[in-house]
This record gives sequence, structure tokens and C-alpha cells, in this order.
Amino acid sequence: MALQSDIFEAPIPVCPVRGSVLYPTMVMPIDAGRAVSIRAINAALDRNRTILIVSQRDRETEEPTGSDLFTVGTACNILRMKRNPNGSIQMLVQAFARVRVKRYTTGELIEAEVEPFEVPLGNAVTLEAAFRELKEKFSDIIEGGVRNIQPEVAQFVMNLEDAGQFADYVAYHLDFRLEDKQAILEAETVEARVRRVLVLIDTEIELAETQRRVQREVKDEIDRNQREYFLREQIKALQRELSGSDDGDDEVETFRAKLEELELPEEAMKEAERELNRLARMHPDSAEASVIRTYLTTLTELPWNERSQDRLDIEVAKQTLEEDHYGLEKIKDRILEYLAVRKLKADRAARGELDQAEVNRGPILLFAGPPGVGKTSIAKSIAKALGREYVRISLGGARDESDIRGHRRTYIGSMPGRIIQGIRQAGTKNPVFLLDEIDKLGMSYQGDPSSALLEVLDPAQNSGFVDHYLGVPFDLSEVLFIATANYAQNIPEALLDRMELLEFSSYIEQEKIEIAKRYLLPRQIEENGLKPQQITISDGAIAKVITSYTREAGVRNLERTIGTLARKAARRIAEGESKRVRITERSLEAFLGPERFSPESEGEENLVGVATGMYYTPVGGDILFVETSVTKGKGGLVLTGQLGDVMKESARAALTYARSNAERFGIPQEVLDNYEVHIHVPAGATPKEGPSAGVAIAASLISALTGVPVRKDVAATGEITLRGRVLPIGGLKEKILGAKRAGIRHILFPEKNLPDLGDIPAHLRRSLEFHPVAHLDRALDIFMVGGLAALEARGGGKSAPKKARRRRKEESPAAQA
Repeated sequence: MALQSDIFEAPIPVCPVRGSVLYPTMVMPIDAGRAVSIRAINAALDRNRTILIVSQRDRETEEPTGSDLFTVGTACNILRMKRNPNGSIQMLVQAFARVRVKRYTTGELIEAEVEPFEVPLGNAVTLEAAFRELKEKFSDIIEGGVRNIQPEVAQFVMNLEDAGQFADYVAYHLDFRLEDKQAILEAETVEARVRRVLVLIDTEIELAETQRRVQREVKDEIDRNQREYFLREQIKALQRELSGSDDGDDEVETFRAKLEELELPEEAMKEAERELNRLARMHPDSAEASVIRTYLTTLTELPWNERSQDRLDIEVAKQTLEEDHYGLEKIKDRILEYLAVRKLKADRAARGELDQAEVNRGPILLFAGPPGVGKTSIAKSIAKALGREYVRISLGGARDESDIRGHRRTYIGSMPGRIIQGIRQAGTKNPVFLLDEIDKLGMSYQGDPSSALLEVLDPAQNSGFVDHYLGVPFDLSEVLFIATANYAQNIPEALLDRMELLEFSSYIEQEKIEIAKRYLLPRQIEENGLKPQQITISDGAIAKVITSYTREAGVRNLERTIGTLARKAARRIAEGESKRVRITERSLEAFLGPERFSPESEGEENLVGVATGMYYTPVGGDILFVETSVTKGKGGLVLTGQLGDVMKESARAALTYARSNAERFGIPQEVLDNYEVHIHVPAGATPKEGPSAGVAIAASLISALTGVPVRKDVAATGEITLRGRVLPIGGLKEKILGAKRAGIRHILFPEKNLPDLGDIPAHLRRSLEFHPVAHLDRALDIFMVGGLAALEARGGGKSAPKKARRRRKEESPAAQA
């Protein structure tokens, strides 16, 4: 059809198409279902029935704009149109011209301003040669059956005499990429168009030949394998005739019998049957048969329906826990609560009021605390008290997701993950499963094992845990998972949220003495070949070992030191030096040498600028001294003692508080402007961090600026704000224990930490005096010699603001008890 010049005078409606390109002279049906296409068709019908067909760059785009379309398309006449009941439109179009889009306009529909796309012939000789070559190659494709083209279509194309038209039809009917078809539409000359199609058809023929060659090779390989298989079967038949046995069949039948006994879930049984049938068809010595044999062995050794019967006698469990561990009352109470709930659920299930699956469901417990406080050993005691099997895996340093989920069977040397291996080791599906050191999981390019644990430790999901090696779900809902960690804050939040946190605190000195006498000393006597009557260690000696030779929150080093004493005693007895060895507090140095630790003790006198604070580490609590000195200089604040950023911020907050109350405390402005304030926290070689030294820093700073001494028998902890509020802190129990060891009598702590006093043993509460404070004024009233009055007296007798006076009145001595 001749080019219609009037189509260039006004914008043409655009119908975008996906995955295809239309060429001039073609008559093609088009199905339109998208709103953008239907609007374009309606607009074309309302005008002159001319529409522009343009291909999308990305076929996934549902609502294309001009930028999503190519800039060369095909102008078409709509010959017929039919509307379907579902709203879509079927139309028959005749393409009559290539056009280039000058500009797209996007509104209710996409319209385009176009110009003619003139395509000259190019070199006539080269065009004729390429045209002949293209006809021959297309004929080869038709005759060779490379592409399934209908005979009438092939005949029509072969009868075309126009080189450009021939190239267009070949490109349309062969399976080229969209980008290649569009490039053919956009070719600048007919010669270039034919050459481009020729290159693509050559590539198609080469691919077809390669495909046929690969098919021949595969067929030859299959024929060879089948021949080898038949030969092996003949050899096996001959061997059976000679030996009268069939080991391969026996092996398959043995596996089948085991699987039937296990009563596997339906999905697991299907997978097992599939692998068993594969094994039966394979030669027993093949590598693949060995892999399947190992898989079936793993499958049959898992406890799919084996359970331990829970011992639901609460009194027996309580006695077991008391025998194995001293203290840890909260942990023991939680286990007994679990047993009580389990017992009530079991009774209801026996009456038919509750589903047995609900009874079997176990909690996820997290034991968090310092090293050596009994987290791992209490898990063993729980298994013993419940009458369950005990399994422990260490997750410290695990960096591969496959450690948890296993390796897929496609890999050489694949194996189940450590969870399934632990269940297999336990032999029951409801063991006590300890995940040790869960806070020390690592990450690497191989995956994040903590993410793999999310499914394991989620009671709502772990009933269908799928190990990569097994490939079928295994029910972990009956397992009592217990995780241990030194630092709960190092566990990813999503993982921590799935567990019930039970915190283990440091042992106090009296608890360590009892643990040493009841458990550690008898165990070390036995391990070192002694009899109980051959060695005696006094309580005073044990107490001195705890305070002067070990420094820890738990009892590991204490047991090692007791082991050292037992070995030295064993040597003396073995050498005949003595028959019995008695170790007392006085003779301890002869066995262990000089004292290794000398805890900080209360200061000798009340000093200006020296305040006592408290701190907590994973090995226990202790006190520290904050020293402040004011010297003439350029002003400013100097901080030493390897203080962390948070402690430095506490010091700046204390200085700001002192500046804002300078008039009330009688601090001259000249001192604040022209004197340098130096705060130092010994020991300088030890890094220090945390906000809880704020009260002690403020007291030391204000004492140095005012000259009022700080009481030596008071130790403080608490975070401060610029307004003087005292905020709560953590680790109060450990800090109080450290202050008690140092001889401190008065403990100053945030008022909001009052509930934490319930963790302090009664005998310690009786021997100490506690001062909860909510504001720094109240803290200074207790900390300073002469109280807050001594500070305000320096300010010319100016009293504190009314709110502060009212607050001190409300904080009466009765409220501090």
C-alpha cells in the first residue's frame, strides 16, 4: 500500500505491543486487553482508522509511557474489529509503512508525532547476492526441520521477490530476540536489513547443528549406559545362580522393612520410597548408590516416633536440682514451673480435654550470664530431672548456614545439619537440646547461621523444620531447646525475641564457699587420687582463695585453684612427707604463692575531689575512685584513665550541672573560666566505659570545685542528666557485692533500681545501708561531708530552689530504708 501522507499531519494513537514486531505489508490479528491499548484503538476508529504499532522495550511493563517504547514503529490500518464480553478487543490490521517517532505524548492515551522512515536499497549487487544467500539458507531451514513453519507459510515467503519484504517475513516467522527483530525494522537500508537477517539465520542454523550433535552424543551415551546396565544385570544373575544369594535385593528389602516399622509421615515416606526404587535399579557398587544408601541410613536412624517418657514428679525434680546446684533459685523455679504446667496439661490430655501435640510443645529458654556460673551444667540437670536425653552442640564460631540446615545431597560429602545430627544422636524426638554459645555465631559469604536458627527456635514453625540434606519436614516442636550466651545483647533481635531470657548473675562469696565445699572440693579430691580424710581445707582458706587468688563471676578458676591445692597435697602424701594435709588461711601462701588480686578497699580518709564509684564486668563487681583536680590554666576539661565516649559524656554533663549551680554552691566564675578541671579514673591501663559512673564523677567534680570533702564510706552508681536527674543502671547486684568486699557501708543508687534490691541476699541487706536517690541534690546530700548544706553554705547561704527543697523533704530517711 502506498504511503499515506496525511498521517504525518496529526498525532497518531499508539498501541504498544509486547514481544513482537510488525513489518510493512503484513496483515495480522492483534488481541488488546490493556486499557492503554483499548483507548488507542477507540481513538483510531473515531478518526481515520490509522494506528501506530510500537514494541515495548520491557514486556513486563503494564502501563507503558513514551519512554518505555522504541522510536521506530509500523503505521497500520484497522481492517476489522471485534469486542469481546470480557472487555478486550480483537482487531485485524494491515501494516503499510515504517515510521520514526519524533515525539510521544502521554495523556489519556499515548499519541505520537511521526515522520517517514525512508529506506534506500543500498548497493544493488551486494543486495542481490545477500538476497540469494538468504533464500538458500531459509530453504535449508525449512527442509531441515530446524523450525516448525507451516508449509503454506513457507511457500508464500519463498515466492516473495522483493528482498526487503522477504527479509521482513523471515524475521517475523523465525524465533529471533525482540531486540534483533526491532533492529531489522530500524535498518537504514534494504541491504543492511537483508544482511542482518542473514547473520541471524546463520546463527540459528549453527545452533541447530550443535543441538543435533549434542542429542547424538547423549543418545550414544544412553545406549552405552543401557548396554552396561544389561550386562551388569546378566552378571548379577549369573552370580546369583553361582552363589544362591541376592545381597542387593536383601539390602533394599531391609531398608523397606525398616521404613515400614518407622511409620514415617506421608511426605517423608514418599521421598524414601522414591530413593529406594532408585537404589533397586542401580548397580550396588556405583557412586550414586552409595549416596542413596547413606541417605536412607540417615532417614531410618532418625527417631521419627521415639519419645522419652517425662518424669512429672515435681518433688523428685526439685530434689535433683538441689543436689546438683547450689543457689540459682530463679532458674530452678522456672524449671519446676515448666514441670507443673506439663503435668497439668498431661492430666487434661488424659481426660481428652487437650490435644497431645499441645502437651508435647516445649519452650525455648535462653540462659544468659558470665562464664562459669553453671549455665551448661544446669541444662544437664534439667534433662536428668525430666528423664530426657541430653544433647549439646557448640555454636561458637559457626559461620555457615549449612551447619544448621545441612548440605544438599547434590554436593559431594553432604551431611545433615547439626540439629538433625543432634536428634539422631539423642535417639528420641524430645531431648533437652543445648545450643551453647549462641551469642558467638558468625557470618560469612556462606550465609548467616543465626537466620537459619529462626525457624528452629520458633515454636510456631519448628514442627515442620526441613533440613537441606533430608529434604522432608522433621518435627522439632517436642524438643526442649536451651540456649546459652554470655552477652544477650550480641544475639540478633529477631532471634532473641523467640526465646525466654533467664539471667544468671554472679555468685556472691558465701555462695562460692558453699559450692566449693559441696561440689568442687569433693570432685577435685576424687580426680587427684586422694581420699577425703587425707586433705582438709578450712573455710577461711577457701574464702581467701575466692578473694585473693581468683577474680571471676563463676567458679571455674576457683575449681582450678582447688585442684592445684589437691595436687600439691597429693605430692606431699606420695613423697611420704605427711599422711594428712591441712590447708588454712595462714598456710595458703605456701601452696599458692603471693596473692594475685588485691581488690580496692575503702579510702583511708575523707578527701576533697575523690569519690567512690562502682562498676560491673563479666567477672564480677568492684569499686573505683574518681579523682578530680583543679589547676590554674586556660580553662576546659581534661579526662584521663582510658575513658570511653559514654563516660566522657557523663563528665561533661557533671561539669555543666556544676556550672548551672555555681552560684548556689559558691563556685567562683573565675575558677570555671580560668582553671583547668582534670578528671582521672585509675587504673589508667584499663579501658572503662558506661554511664553509671555519672553520680561519682559529679560528686568528685563538685567537691574539687568547692573544697568540700567526699565521704569515704559511700559508693555510688547511677547515670545523670544535665538537670540533675539520676537514671537507672544495670548490674546493681554485682556492684553491691563488689562494694561489700571493699568494706563500703553506704550504697547510693538510682531510686528506679529499688526493685533490684530483691535479688540481694537478706544477710547482705542487713549489713549495708542503702540510699535510693532520684536527683543529684539528694546524692550530694549523702555523698558530701556535711551534706548539701555544706555546699549551699559556700554560696552565701542561698538555698536550693523550692522544687529541690520539696524533693529533699519528700526523700525522708524513712523513704530510704
